[in-house]
Amino acid sequence: MEYDIVIRNTEIISKNDGKEYNIGIQGKRIAAITEQPLEGKYIIDGFDKIAVPGMVNAHTHTAMTLFRSYADDMVLMDWLQNKIWPAENNLTGEDVYWGTQLAIAEMLKTGTTCFADMYFFMDETAQAVNETGFRASLSRGITGTGKEADVRIKENAELFKKWHNSADGRIKVMLGPHAIYTCPKDTLNKIIKNAQKIGSEIHVHLSETKGEVEDCLKQQGKTPVAYLNDLGMFETGTLAAHCVHVSEADMDILADKHVRVVHNPQSNLKLASGFAPIAAMKKHNILIALGADGASSNNNLDMLEEARLASLLQKNLTGDPTALPAKETLSMVTENGYKALDFADIGEIKVGNIADVVLYDMDKPQWYPRNDRYSLFIYAASGTDADTVLVNGKVLMEKGKLLTIDLAKVYAEVNKRAKRLVNNVRE
Repeated sequence: MEYDIVIRNTEIISKNDGKEYNIGIQGKRIAAITEQPLEGKYIIDGFDKIAVPGMVNAHTHTAMTLFRSYADDMVLMDWLQNKIWPAENNLTGEDVYWGTQLAIAEMLKTGTTCFADMYFFMDETAQAVNETGFRASLSRGITGTGKEADVRIKENAELFKKWHNSADGRIKVMLGPHAIYTCPKDTLNKIIKNAQKIGSEIHVHLSETKGEVEDCLKQQGKTPVAYLNDLGMFETGTLAAHCVHVSEADMDILADKHVRVVHNPQSNLKLASGFAPIAAMKKHNILIALGADGASSNNNLDMLEEARLASLLQKNLTGDPTALPAKETLSMVTENGYKALDFADIGEIKVGNIADVVLYDMDKPQWYPRNDRYSLFIYAASGTDADTVLVNGKVLMEKGKLLTIDLAKVYAEVNKRAKRLVNNVRE
């Protein structure tokens, strides 16, 4: 049999045995994995490389790449209210399109193949995802009340109708209430009602800061988790970003309602938001994925850095060096991420799964000696070791060269647009 694509003589991280395998891809799925030779229409040389499932950035705001290095070393609400929100008021759809292109390029270059986004001008974001061949779950960020909120809810519902399960299954859509402090109860109730009507899940920021929890206790007499649970949000299926300040009772609710949590370690550290109790969440059997949040808040979108930091943080916070081992950390940033975003048959390199695969170049000093591949990948490798990337069985990057993105054009556009956005605020 001649396969559409054959990756020859590559190691596979889940094998962790040092042997070379041939991977046959037919259409968008992995059709064969064997040590025997395979024939293919398109051959990729995998010698001295290791095949790893594409990583997932399960919570981000991709076009915020436009604000990278603009507003740093600030607490969250000061950063949002005095820098980011004023700059975002000047955003256009074209700005978001190019900011998303930059983010996708950065993620491809470091081995990420999928992201969950919550932002504005999401039709342009979807266009960027579709054109580049990437995979994403998209939400229109919803804030405010009254007619203003109604317009945003309608935009999100239209996004769902137009793009959900489109691009050969690469694009999904959720409704995106920003947070309890930007969406009053009437808005949250409308969002929940709309989600139930159209069959959408919900992507929300939740319990990110101590102040958010304290304010909710004062205003509602309960924690943000209990508040949203009582409103019925978790009945629709929910992706909850951050969950830094959650109690045992909160975690019981999250587990019972099958809420998927996205841990964003770099962003939480940079904004001094605290440390999510990942070890405790694991004991509650809560599904945990990893996110990079906005590039403006944590400065890069390299999910391997997020994975490494997540593991090291939990070891130190718990005092237990076995708290989040390398193999489990890899699952969190791959398989768990796809499950969190409701993508099926993906996140593991096995026959029948969708071919979102990254080949990492092991011909680097940090890949020696090769005692354990999981350990090397999580604790020693660099995201920039990514050599070749496939999404949905299509090659998007080969030997470090992006095949669906014009980087020179992207760089010129984002520099021009970022300068306009930042200068408007500073003036």
